[in-house]
Amino acid sequence: MSQSFRHPEILEIARREGKVTVEGLATHFGVTLQTIRRDLSDLADTGRLERVHGGAVLSSGTTNIGYEERRALNKETKRAIARACAAQIPNGCSLFLNIGTSTEAVAEELLHHENLMVVTNNMNVANILVTNPSCNIIVTGGQLRRADGGLVGNLAAETIRQFKFDLAVIGCSALDKDGDLLDFDIQEVSVSQTIIRQSRKTFLVADQTKFTRSAPARIASLADLDAMITDHPLPSDLADACANWGTRVIVAL
Repeated sequence: MSQSFRHPEILEIARREGKVTVEGLATHFGVTLQTIRRDLSDLADTGRLERVHGGAVLSSGTTNIGYEERRALNKETKRAIARACAAQIPNGCSLFLNIGTSTEAVAEELLHHENLMVVTNNMNVANILVTNPSCNIIVTGGQLRRADGGLVGNLAAETIRQFKFDLAVIGCSALDKDGDLLDFDIQEVSVSQTIIRQSRKTFLVADQTKFTRSAPARIASLADLDAMITDHPLPSDLADACANWGTRVIVAL
């Protein structure tokens, strides 16, 4: 297995377990200790891990993960979350899907929905849904972020303000213990806040790894949303808070 395949899995293991060890990874991948040490050094050089004695831990989380790497992480989990989300989306509704690999997974699950109007600032979502002849697709304007096909900035927000959506499905880069949705790009945050304001209902799709990360910009609180679709029960304090807020938590099985 080449390092391009090992690196995403190493990061996934680190997020799931909090730490990786050189010996454990060498056994897991069937490679030498020296190979794993090089992998961990490469990941540390790019700010995604921090080296510790005998292995590495997650970095402080102030650097976002590359798009292709995010696409490779937790694919089956994202697919399960996307299926659970799509089951909540009725035919014949107006829908916004924003930037992110989780929302792209939702788009894949909507290919057999009928009479949808989907507005998106995600070029990848538009390209996925173009194969559904029963879906009317509107792409916002905005500054193209080449790294992930996202459209951000004032023009994107201005387009969104022309609509009132039945439902929006959004993602985030991180979710803190208080239930705040966080992101890295302040322009994307502004667009996400506009999406929430222009939607009758808003769903968050986010797997449990978002609780192990941090990001500097606040989008909103789970209190502002109607539902969160995830792959693992929330910590008890946050689950109780969601119940008080009236925010449904749907755990994909």
